[in-house]
Amino acid sequence: MANIQSSAAVDSATTLLLAYQTGERNFTNADLSAADLSGVDLKGADFSYADFSEANLTKANLRGADLSYAQLCNAQLRTADLRGATLIGTDLRGTALEDTLLKEADYDSPQPHFPAGFSPTVAEMHDIRESSL
Repeated sequence: MANIQSSAAVDSATTLLLAYQTGERNFTNADLSAADLSGVDLKGADFSYADFSEANLTKANLRGADLSYAQLCNAQLRTADLRGATLIGTDLRGTALEDTLLKEADYDSPQPHFPAGFSPTVAEMHDIRESSL
């Protein structure tokens, strides 16, 4: 039987990386505010409702990650890979998104919480409302 890491216990970069390395992918509600996760590979993980406020995720691989309703206010996501990620209800206000890969990332147009001047269309993101029409 696999050792299941409780997402409630994930409150630092160290505990997150150890749990991810052992195969855990459910990090719902994790508190990683101000964590330094630059350059880490966390593709496919579930970070729904997690707190990454002011975290450093520069060059992180979050491809296909579920960041639904996560807090990423004032985080650093420069040159991060979020292609195919789920960003529904995600708060990205004040987040640095320069050169971030967001192609095919899902978002919900009535509830965008993007930095000022950011265009999901230019980033080639996928509005889930458009596909349901």
